[in-house]
Amino acid sequence: MSDRNALIVDFLAGAGLAEARRDPLPGDASTRRYERLTTPAGSTLMLMDQPPATESQPCDPSWTAAQRHAAGWNAVARLSAGRIEAFAAVAEHLRHAGLSAPDIVAVDAPNGLAVIEDFGDDLFARVIEDGEPQAPLYLAAVEAIARLHLTGLLPTVMPGLGGDWPLLAYDAVALQGGADLFVEWMPKLHPGLDFGPAARDEWQAAWAPVVTMGEAKAWVMAHRDYHAENLLWLPGREGFRRVGLIDFQDAVLAHPVWDLHSLLQDARRDVPPELEAVALDYYFDIMQVDREEYRRDYAALAALNEARILGVFARLIARDGKPRYRQFMPRMWGHLEQNLKRPELSQVRVWFDRHVPREMRG
Repeated sequence: MSDRNALIVDFLAGAGLAEARRDPLPGDASTRRYERLTTPAGSTLMLMDQPPATESQPCDPSWTAAQRHAAGWNAVARLSAGRIEAFAAVAEHLRHAGLSAPDIVAVDAPNGLAVIEDFGDDLFARVIEDGEPQAPLYLAAVEAIARLHLTGLLPTVMPGLGGDWPLLAYDAVALQGGADLFVEWMPKLHPGLDFGPAARDEWQAAWAPVVTMGEAKAWVMAHRDYHAENLLWLPGREGFRRVGLIDFQDAVLAHPVWDLHSLLQDARRDVPPELEAVALDYYFDIMQVDREEYRRDYAALAALNEARILGVFARLIARDGKPRYRQFMPRMWGHLEQNLKRPELSQVRVWFDRHVPREMRG
């Protein structure tokens, strides 16, 4: 038995689950693993296994930009490094807001282990593939976002079963750092691309208004990875509580549109443009916001995020040997190019036209 497995066995025994059957679930792009636990009585729970030493340190709230860059990507982007205490604290906040986040049954934060409520396997993406009409699911997901945005004053520190966790802003360092993944990693996927110092300076100048806007309007909690592969359909519940939330440990303060574009301009599946429009109008109606301002910000931050995701996919393919992510890139390019038609993004559009040939956008 490996040392890690022995640790898990002891943890489960301490949680009263020594007799539970353990069935591993397929992995994703992260360093986190899940197992479904089935008790002798037939009930199920989930084991979350995130060894703390596998990732660089998360961001200390006091760190400067230079300290964050020196500490590594998690600090730059204000990612949680998969910390169990982050998951437990955000889950507590979401449940307090009335949303469907898993109950936390047991936690060993120093060793990166937790037992949580099992929401089943009905991911939005899978139930839609099986024939479930998608509009009710997406509108419920939008309503859940609005519910989160209407919860009022947010804490700077969130308490949880595994310990306290800070709620940091998706600030200029994180926003620009995300966009910069494109210029860093795309040439490694397409060696014909060459973004020298002048091109990189132009890149940052082009995105500067978007970055400034995104930081200035970071006033709600964003799930940050809110899409059809991270939302579970819970039809036995009512209203927005039918939306089961997972993978929210990287939550930050961000612009209200951040989770909307993650949901509606998904990298992994097509959301019909007419459904996107209806869903946005539904959010605007609930929140009573300036529609044109929010549509403008939505397109701008979606474009920045799509550049970031293209950089992430390039890194996963070129560095990590995961070619399956190539299949998602044409969809992201399509979203990006559509958003770049907005007049306020003309400087970004000019940069792409100057530095990225059409044949390399796919």
